[in-house]
Amino acid sequence: MSISVQDVALLRKKTGAGIMDCKKSLIEAEGDFERAIDLLRKKGQKIFTDRADRNASEGAVFASVCEAHKEAFLLVLSCETDFVAKNTVFLELGDAILQAAMLHKPTSVEALHLLPLSKGTVQEAILSAISAIGEKITISTYETLQGEAVVAYIHAGNKLGVLVALAGAQGETVWHAGKDVAMQIAAMQPVAVDKDQVDNALIERELIIIREQVMQEGHSGDKAEKITEGRLNKFFQESTLLSQPFIKNNKLTVAQYLKEISPNLTLVAFKRVAIHA
Repeated sequence: MSISVQDVALLRKKTGAGIMDCKKSLIEAEGDFERAIDLLRKKGQKIFTDRADRNASEGAVFASVCEAHKEAFLLVLSCETDFVAKNTVFLELGDAILQAAMLHKPTSVEALHLLPLSKGTVQEAILSAISAIGEKITISTYETLQGEAVVAYIHAGNKLGVLVALAGAQGETVWHAGKDVAMQIAAMQPVAVDKDQVDNALIERELIIIREQVMQEGHSGDKAEKITEGRLNKFFQESTLLSQPFIKNNKLTVAQYLKEISPNLTLVAFKRVAIHA
């Protein structure tokens, strides 16, 4: 089949693999991006992926926590160009919508659209901004997170936001630790809190890739099973948050770092949202 230059460029951007490798994988996968990524990995390519990020074409991420640090709110206000994403009117609109969400606590984007702002509803404010700015503007993501102690983190440039929920302790020190872990999540893109929370479909996908690699390396029988088990455990160590080396002190895992802050402190949930142009 014919594969466009644009498709090859997009796969290269998503994975970091070489142009020819991307083209061959797309042809073999008949244009299916997920299959093409798996083929690259089966051939031993060291690639990076977007993991489970919810993507928006352009825009800004807004996030904050309630005063008691029990509930956090995050939304993505999307637009068509980075120029508008940095526009003061656009950013003020996003902040106003976030404040309305924190006040009224809607449970869906649809309910968020109906909330009152200073003039009319959120939906009417968005329509007014579209008229003034001349670009399509939408709320593409709306997330909330509750817990004993929650923290919100926005990465520089408003292109990435993280919410974390902690349990086992509270207070300023805990909130500071939560921000450290949120920065870890922003940088390292874990797929889950721990291996027990990894989706079974993702585990099966990893096993297929690992077994293919092991077979290509010429291993079989018990040795192949031991190598497969070891590589799956390595995947859990590198890809689940509490098992990852802590980026500010790689002699500790994230779980160990949290226990140094307070013996019973742990992280129970997180949400990560990124905008990729």
